[in-house]
Amino acid sequence: MIIDLPSTTTSQLNKKLVEIRERGGVVALGRVLTLVIAAEDDDQLEDAIDAANEASREHPCRVIVVAKGARSAAPRIDGQIRVGGDAGASEVIVLRLYGALASHGQSAVIPLLLPDAPIVTWWPGAGPKAPSKDPLGQLAQRRITDSAAEKSPIRALATRAKAYVDGDTDLAWTRLTNWRAQLVSALDLPPYERVTGATVTGEGDSPSTELLAGWLAEYLDVPVRRIKTTSAQGIVSVTLERPSGSIQIYRPDGRTGTLTQPGQPTRRIALQRRDTRDCLVEELRRLAPDEVYEAALLGLGKLSAARKKAEPAAGAAANNAKAVAKAKA
Repeated sequence: MIIDLPSTTTSQLNKKLVEIRERGGVVALGRVLTLVIAAEDDDQLEDAIDAANEASREHPCRVIVVAKGARSAAPRIDGQIRVGGDAGASEVIVLRLYGALASHGQSAVIPLLLPDAPIVTWWPGAGPKAPSKDPLGQLAQRRITDSAAEKSPIRALATRAKAYVDGDTDLAWTRLTNWRAQLVSALDLPPYERVTGATVTGEGDSPSTELLAGWLAEYLDVPVRRIKTTSAQGIVSVTLERPSGSIQIYRPDGRTGTLTQPGQPTRRIALQRRDTRDCLVEELRRLAPDEVYEAALLGLGKLSAARKKAEPAAGAAANNAKAVAKAKA
């Protein structure tokens, strides 16, 4: 059921929610959190609501969607309430803010928050550079962004890494869960040797590939090479070097990977790209700070520092080669 409330107020929205619950005979809400979605456009809005509805079947919640209308219009709130089949196991409140209100979404959200329940803010598209300083981010214990949805994914990831505080996370990181699980499982098998180096190959603007390289650099404390390719999307392969031979996961098609390692038969493993719904479900399971994600960001800093250190050396070597060639000529 979808109920439109044009030119409304948050008080009228709350009254309507109570009326719907009383009419439906609902005694207990059973909501475990409030999910605030900051949407930029209508296409993004509907996709985000669909993902939230599916996620709510595991995490019953109140979903508040904040969408911006025309800033040149008179200040007003167009509200919409979705319940039942149009809201999964949640209740969805859509707020479209016009005029000066478009810049003050937090003021419209606060009266609609569930009392004494955690708050999660999610930006399904382009998000703020510092989520914890954004007005909607300041309301939340957890702040979810998606670097892959940005125009410059790697730059956005690096910017948020510098602004990281406890509670921040990124769906580009959540998409790595299966990759990380497979790599850890491979290292749990004989011969239990120390990894001496790693190579991560993937799309040039893939933030997930960058985060995987950062995670390996931080936890293995070894040199990590990042190879960029245009032949496939996302992560293509990961190689962990050991004295007895390398462990490699190779996924050229974005769906199925091949795991090879010394002394073990080659195995095919499912590594299909995770959709937004699955990633959102996983992130809503954790309301505490993600220390492993934080460590991966620290690893990114190490990789960046190593690259900057290598650039002058590479430049000097190139200049020396040119000078030698010129002298021979």
